[in-house]
Amino acid sequence: MTHIPPPAEELRLLDAELWHLDARRAQLLTRRAWLVAALHQARPAPVAPPRPEAPAPRVQNVLLLLGGVLLTIAAMVFTLVSWGHLGIAGRAVVLGAVTLAALAAPAVLLKRGLRSTAESVAGLGLALTVLDAYALHEVALADADGTGYAAVASAVLAVLWAAYGLLPTTSDLRLPLPAALALAQLPLLLWSLAVDAVPYGVTAALLVTAGFDTGVALRVTAGSVRIAATVGAYGAGAWGVLAAGWLSLTATGPSAAARAAALLLLAAAIALGAAWRSQGEKRAVGLAVTAGLLTVAAFGGVARPVLPEAWTVPVHLACGIALLAAPRAGRLPDAVRHGFAWASGAVQALALLWALPVVGLAVLGPVGWAERAWTGTPSDARVAVALDAPWPQHAETVPVVLAAVAAVLVLAVRDGVWRPRALCGAWGLTWATVFVLPAVLELSYSTGLLVQGTLTAGALAAAVYVRRGEAVPGGTPARPFTPTQLTALVLALITSLSLTFLSLASQSATLTVLSASTVLFAAASWHSRLTPATAPAALAHAAALACATGAALDWQPSHTALLVLAVPVAAALPAARLGGSPATVPVEVTGAVAGLLAIGLALTDPPLLALVLALCGVVAAGTAIRPDRRPVGYAAAALFVLATWVRLAAWDVETPEAYTLPVTVPALLVGALHRRRDPQTSSWTAYGPGLAATLVPSLVAAWGDAHWSRPLLLGLAALLVTLLGARHHIQAPLLLGGSVLTLDALHELAPYLVQVTDALPRWVPPALAGLLLLALGATYEQRIRDVRRVREVLGKMN
Repeated sequence: MTHIPPPAEELRLLDAELWHLDARRAQLLTRRAWLVAALHQARPAPVAPPRPEAPAPRVQNVLLLLGGVLLTIAAMVFTLVSWGHLGIAGRAVVLGAVTLAALAAPAVLLKRGLRSTAESVAGLGLALTVLDAYALHEVALADADGTGYAAVASAVLAVLWAAYGLLPTTSDLRLPLPAALALAQLPLLLWSLAVDAVPYGVTAALLVTAGFDTGVALRVTAGSVRIAATVGAYGAGAWGVLAAGWLSLTATGPSAAARAAALLLLAAAIALGAAWRSQGEKRAVGLAVTAGLLTVAAFGGVARPVLPEAWTVPVHLACGIALLAAPRAGRLPDAVRHGFAWASGAVQALALLWALPVVGLAVLGPVGWAERAWTGTPSDARVAVALDAPWPQHAETVPVVLAAVAAVLVLAVRDGVWRPRALCGAWGLTWATVFVLPAVLELSYSTGLLVQGTLTAGALAAAVYVRRGEAVPGGTPARPFTPTQLTALVLALITSLSLTFLSLASQSATLTVLSASTVLFAAASWHSRLTPATAPAALAHAAALACATGAALDWQPSHTALLVLAVPVAAALPAARLGGSPATVPVEVTGAVAGLLAIGLALTDPPLLALVLALCGVVAAGTAIRPDRRPVGYAAAALFVLATWVRLAAWDVETPEAYTLPVTVPALLVGALHRRRDPQTSSWTAYGPGLAATLVPSLVAAWGDAHWSRPLLLGLAALLVTLLGARHHIQAPLLLGGSVLTLDALHELAPYLVQVTDALPRWVPPALAGLLLLALGATYEQRIRDVRRVREVLGKMN
């Protein structure tokens, strides 16, 4: 009988068998995937077909272009070479039939969708019409002028090509209309050359052609035609404008200048019309700028032959300023108004560029007096400014140009953003106008000094009384200087500097100018806003005045240094009262520079140099009293030490302790005070520099000293320092004093050691060294413990 297990047991068996089947299936699938991958790797990868380098449309276009070129060449060869082998009728029939066929074929090709082929054949037909015109001239019109015939033929062909491109059957062709427009560039130019027109006629032909191209570019919507018209307009217009400008520049009489101006106005009208009808904002503004500049060149060119050459730039400037009336005309587009404003600004900028050399020479020319101080008063202000430099020609109208632009900035600029900048520019131009007047008008030297002094005072007064500017947006405090104040201050400083150099021609002028400048800037320093700039300027002028006074009194430079020292004193006193003001640092820096100047002047006289250094140290020590200037005390100490050293050198003192003890004593006192305030300070920081400053140089001197007094005193001093270090458990004195004492003792015992060494037999030193090594080896562990104990003791010292 078949054994049938219970249902639960049978279900367990079935599940186990199914699990084994699933595991075997997964194993077989994994093996199958590996075999498939292996077979794919063994097969060669399919080679992709090479990508064509030239697509079919490109190949087609190239072939059609080459075919059209070859056919055109063949037609030219036929016309030029084989023409004589046929009769008149044959010639007409052959060339006419080929031309008509070439012109008619594109209509058929377009109907069949062969657009590229139609364009190629149409190009061949257009080229054949040119050959027809040439053949007609050679056969029937051989006696006609070639240039005139070319002008007529190009005009007729341009019309025919345009008509051909507009026919209903060929209107889809893109070649005829641009080709007709390109050919239309020639008729007027060739006609003007054929009639032997003057340069004005040739220029007019170019400009009329440019106007025609401009009109086409503005009215035609086809992209290819517009591009061709734009290129023609810019090309012909550029050549026409250059020719008209050259004619205006070389015109020698009013008639020639008027004709050149008419040409420039024609070009301006074309540019203005294009700007008026142009769609792009940037393009319209650019064209309007061009129109404005051409208008200025036209009217300025008319006036140039009539007026003196010095007025050429002012006349052009007046025309440029007149352009500013155009932006106020309500009928003009915004782009045109903006373009005229930019054109006016460009003319004014060019006028200022023309005037810049005169202003630069007036400002920088007096610097040359630094090498010729007090050599004599010049004859006039121009000689005083120019010296050996050539004065620019036709500079008589420079003040007119500067004043005119300044007036424009004040009256014409009303925009809220640009208005402050325009006012600053007007300030600068007004200053430049007055500044160059004495040299331009060749006024006397004293008048030039007076004008520059008045300018300095006026600029400072403007900086003091000008209306205070607005606060910075965002609620932050107002700026230290408003733009107008800053401009006035800069102009005052530049003028005073130029005035100082200009006054060097005369001794009395130098002293007067420096005195007045010092007082003027000192008075302006009472205005708190101006103090950061005016107080240093006053001190600088005071230092220069001190130098000039010493030179006027025939003092030696070292004696003049004592006068210059008054400037650091004058700087230190107000700096102490200014506190945290922005003017404190500039004033102190100026005083420090004046102190360095005094030191430099006294270098040739050691006794006075020592006095100057000591006085500078006193000023520095007084400054160091302030809590925020404590570090200046180090500079004061250094100055006192230097003064002492210089004084000792002047006395021919060669003992190094005389130089080192003045350093050691203050350094030890400062170190002791520092350790009292901060007991954690290391002894090396507090006492190390001071002790080393005397002990080390004295030790070096003692080793080279043959006498016994210096080593003895050094040894006693080192012993005292060592005992003090041991008594108070201070590491730096203990080690420094002990080291110096040991080296000093070795120096003193060295002769005796040498004698003992010479007296002993040669075997004694090696024997003693061996015994020492044996003793050390035997007590090695004890010596290690002793070294550690000494290190611990020293480590506990501060």
